[in-house]
Amino acid sequence: MPLENFGSILNFAEELELQDLGFYKILVDNPACADHKPMFEAFAATIDKNVKTVQRTRRENVTEMILEPIKDFIRAPFCEECVGVDKMDAAEALDAARRLEDRAVRYYTEAATKIKAQPEVARALKLLGKKHSAHIAKLDEV
Repeated sequence: MPLENFGSILNFAEELELQDLGFYKILVDNPACADHKPMFEAFAATIDKNVKTVQRTRRENVTEMILEPIKDFIRAPFCEECVGVDKMDAAEALDAARRLEDRAVRYYTEAATKIKAQPEVARALKLLGKKHSAHIAKLDEV
């Protein structure tokens, strides 16, 4: 499904963030991931803030949005479901977390490029990407 405008880009960003939030909330309660619980709790807290940032960005910029269509940007490369999260061992959970964080960085980087006609929105998307890059750095330390 193509992401053709401002609204679809931010709606999909919110969808990705909510998916990641659910993932980390399940990992927090997964006994096999107890050693990494504080990190996953911190990630969940950051992502909860990210959801609010996406919603605020959409709300504050909707009146200024340019109706110019976005071209050649589709959801498919960013769609990934994590199943059996509650049954993952720590290594599987860390691997899945890296994949989801990498996906978020790729999405926000590409989305910011596609929506560069709106500099405020592009900046917000880049900031969200940087937050996910910080999560990758923390995961690499483990």
